[in-house]
Amino acid sequence: MTDSHSGTFVVLGATGAVGATLAAHLAERGASLVLLARDAARLRAVAEPLGARHQVLPAVTATALAATLRDACGDAPVTGIAHCIGSLLLKPAHRTSEAEWQDVLDVNLSSAFGVTMAAPDLLPKGGAVVFCSSVAATLGLANHEAIAAAKAGLIGLARAAAATHARRGIRFHCVAPALVDSRMTQALLERPGMREAAGKQNPSGRIGTAADVARAIAFLLDPANSWLDGQVLGTDGGYGVLRPLA
Repeated sequence: MTDSHSGTFVVLGATGAVGATLAAHLAERGASLVLLARDAARLRAVAEPLGARHQVLPAVTATALAATLRDACGDAPVTGIAHCIGSLLLKPAHRTSEAEWQDVLDVNLSSAFGVTMAAPDLLPKGGAVVFCSSVAATLGLANHEAIAAAKAGLIGLARAAAATHARRGIRFHCVAPALVDSRMTQALLERPGMREAAGKQNPSGRIGTAADVARAIAFLLDPANSWLDGQVLGTDGGYGVLRPLA
């Protein structure tokens, strides 16, 4: 890793496994941090050891999040923004309620749209924005309809925004993880045999870690990689593209 993470970086969803790991990773490389999440106590526990500025997100709807983000960052220019907000809903569409569908859209997609709305103000000198999509966005997985739609929307949003802001030097990317060991997936992975089965299903022979995803995000945020734009980096152990021989 280069030493070019010395600017100010924003991590949304900083109390999740990936967000917290990324924040620590960037802090070790000299970054100044602005951390945002919805749980005040957990956010404080992550931010204070890192000496990071932090602010609670009262809502994840687009305009509310954009306003909170602008307020949290103030007038100082930002080098990069990582959108690590997400949720997981594993249900077929015919068993998904309207409220569940709207929540998936708000948490995963509307929040990212809010980041995109605020990005020109926060990155006046250019920089990178990274969204957390999913392998489910492009690989048809049963019972993933709502989350797949929202995560696919992130890819479309990132590429359109990358085109809009390319001449301003503002780059947009996505990481697209497969199953990662985290608090969000804990209930799923605690089912009998699930962890072992998921590991065997992945070409790498294991499920992902928060560090796997955080390192990929840090790579895309790095100003040294400014010739990359509009990319979707499959942080999935090859699950999205490989089918090894048994």
